[in-house]
Amino acid sequence: MMMLQLLLCAGLTSTLVFGLPNNENLINRKVERAIDLSSQLVKITSTITIENLGSKPTDSYVLGLDPNLDENLAFFGATATDNGDETVELPVKRVTLEADKSGVEVTLEKPLISGDSTKIEATLVYSHNLRPYPTSIRQSERQLVLYTGNYYFYSPYKTKSVTTTANLPVPTKTETFSRLDPTSQSENLITYGPYVDVEPFSHQPLTIHYENNKAFITITDMQRVIEVSHWGNIAVEETFNFLHSGATLKGTFSRYDYQRSQETLSAFKEFKMILPALAKDVYYRDEIGNISTSNLWEQSDSVDVTIRPRFPLFGGWKTHFTVGYNLPTYQYLFTRDNEYRLRIRLVDHVFDDYVVDRLEVKVILPERVGDIEVTTPYPVERRPDEVVKTYLDTVGRPVVVLRHTNLVENHIQDLEISYTFNHILLLHEPIIVVTALYVFFLLVIIYVRLDFSIHQDAESESRLRAVALVHQFLELHRKRVGIYSQYDAVVAKFKSSKDSNAFANARKKLDVELKAMNVTLAETAKRLADVDAVAEIQRREMEYRDVVMQAIGLAEKVTNGRMTRPQYLDNEKANRNKREELRGKIDHLTGQL
Repeated sequence: MMMLQLLLCAGLTSTLVFGLPNNENLINRKVERAIDLSSQLVKITSTITIENLGSKPTDSYVLGLDPNLDENLAFFGATATDNGDETVELPVKRVTLEADKSGVEVTLEKPLISGDSTKIEATLVYSHNLRPYPTSIRQSERQLVLYTGNYYFYSPYKTKSVTTTANLPVPTKTETFSRLDPTSQSENLITYGPYVDVEPFSHQPLTIHYENNKAFITITDMQRVIEVSHWGNIAVEETFNFLHSGATLKGTFSRYDYQRSQETLSAFKEFKMILPALAKDVYYRDEIGNISTSNLWEQSDSVDVTIRPRFPLFGGWKTHFTVGYNLPTYQYLFTRDNEYRLRIRLVDHVFDDYVVDRLEVKVILPERVGDIEVTTPYPVERRPDEVVKTYLDTVGRPVVVLRHTNLVENHIQDLEISYTFNHILLLHEPIIVVTALYVFFLLVIIYVRLDFSIHQDAESESRLRAVALVHQFLELHRKRVGIYSQYDAVVAKFKSSKDSNAFANARKKLDVELKAMNVTLAETAKRLADVDAVAEIQRREMEYRDVVMQAIGLAEKVTNGRMTRPQYLDNEKANRNKREELRGKIDHLTGQL
């Protein structure tokens, strides 16, 4: 089972004046220290057997902090094992023992009575504690680092027995290491001790000079922006500044040598980010644009993203990029009535054994929220809230700004922000959209119906009147063509029925309509005297009317017997061809208008 540890950062935790503990009451019966030096971090895990020699029970224990390493302390925590072999975290807080000494007060799971003993496990993580030595190397050279520590367990209590084991990378090569008998080495392990009857606050420098080709990547600045939307999405964007803080590159970079021997280099080639399981729409880009050298795998409990920068990072080299993704709100945002609670990680996994020098977290909450309360898993600096305006905002969205320094993987814990929000305000943005569209179309309607010109444009008005007259002329012309079609129908009926009276009445009526139409068209054509096509249409129409009258006369003759049928057919055919020819010319002219 993975240990749960209470995370507290040494730099920002409030310090209490504790006073020097009574050394006669407690002793460290047995201490086993494991120093992990396999990465860029120094992780010290101490298993401590505490014994109470006093006459009164005690419920706390003070873990001493080595002043030579204190400025690089990133994390401290303590755990214990209960009767059911379950690991439980113990409350811890930083205290001041003396003017130049500090420690961590650990509250025991239960009071330690006189003569009894208990076992706890303390964890300390240090960043920037390994110093490249030499500080500059060539591209093909190995990276050597120097660790400086303490042979003894730094404690305000007397220690009866302490054993220290230094765990080096595999494979590794040890240049030199200091010795204080008994000392032994086996492959990648160096064992110091056991040392017995160690006095309180004992310190004797321990040094190990060894090969460590891990890339010492420091995230000098990290900004994590979390934008919360009540419409079902949480957008997360993280911006990183990476610095290779290992041995700086001496000389020029050779791509050929890098391709040939990159397995043994301390260059930073790629890393794997572990995102939440529900992350989607993942992107990875820098100032140039999207970076395609990345791969994504969806696991059952996470989304793994392998990212390869545009170029490998050697000592002293830097890079800057952004990673973003979206999360569904139902996994992180909880609500009851008008009360909301956001629970999301303050900092997430970037790569194994990472170090963040400076972190800024901005949580952008929905517009018009109130009663904002922030709960952090460890003390952080809360800056004054900001306001940001995005699309469809009116008063702006509140932004909670948090800052912290010197973070490691142990700081991956949940941040909680609670606030209130009236559900009816969800209609705020749809109403803005509807109102904007309504106003837009209203303005368009007003614009197309009003004349905003300063003076009248006579030429434009004349052109518009001419266009209107042309449309009027064409409409009248269409009606006149309809009258001619009625003539054809009357003639056809007359030839079949031979009813002269009915034919005469129908023709008389059509003659009246045609005459009135011609008068109206003549007046309109007169107003379009400058349009040649109109005059030509009128002239052709007169010819067409004469041909139509000829066709009527031929029908009367053949019906009254004054013309034989063969003669009629020949003359009627010639007449029909003439009408079609004229109609084609007229249609061509009207098409030009």
